[in-house]
Amino acid sequence: MANIIKIDNAVLKRRAREEKKRKTEFKSKRKFYLIVCEGEKTEPNYFESLKSSLPKGVLELTNIDIDGTGKNTLSIVDEAKKLRNKYEEKYLRKIDKVWAVFDKDSFPTENFNNAINKGENSKPKINCAWTNEAFELWYLLHFNFYNTGISRVQYQKLIEKEVNKAANRTDFKYQKNSREMFVILNKFGNQENAIKNAEKLENLYFDRSFSNHNPCTKVHKLIIELIELTEKYAAQQQV
Repeated sequence: MANIIKIDNAVLKRRAREEKKRKTEFKSKRKFYLIVCEGEKTEPNYFESLKSSLPKGVLELTNIDIDGTGKNTLSIVDEAKKLRNKYEEKYLRKIDKVWAVFDKDSFPTENFNNAINKGENSKPKINCAWTNEAFELWYLLHFNFYNTGISRVQYQKLIEKEVNKAANRTDFKYQKNSREMFVILNKFGNQENAIKNAEKLENLYFDRSFSNHNPCTKVHKLIIELIELTEKYAAQQQV
């Protein structure tokens, strides 16, 4: 009969303390992101797919929560603040970065401008990845540079045209709440070009009347942050 090795209680307690310390240190090193989307499906589906594409090691070091609120432009920043508090209570620690993702759509000029200003002036800051006029502009920039105003009605046809052309097909139909858009865009479009095109649009405007910045998007700023998480992780692995 094999001998049963008994471990001293003091050793067990020390190991338990060490494990608790390790978990606490690991948690403190993690970065916590919260992405609050105005839409309930289109934007959350896109960012969930982007999140899934990040290396496993990045997701072990970075906590990314994505919440589709269904709130309108005027209340999205207030909702982001409430959700920040909710998630901080959940994790018992501060959220490092909060992003609010919303569009101008048909909302009044004052509401759109006020939402952006409220986010920037919040303490802690609510970063705003806004788009004028709709989130789908970010999709289109994966294919070409668009610098003329686009109505919501036009987005669907333009996206279908660009994807069908790039994929050499004629049957692609854009579905607004599709879970596949991130994959489609990265297969047939070019994310690096989308970032460059978004920056070119951004550089066309110098005033703070954001509702007049059409077309324009700040979604690329959030995308760049998420990409940098992968780059930082890769650099750490080489050390």
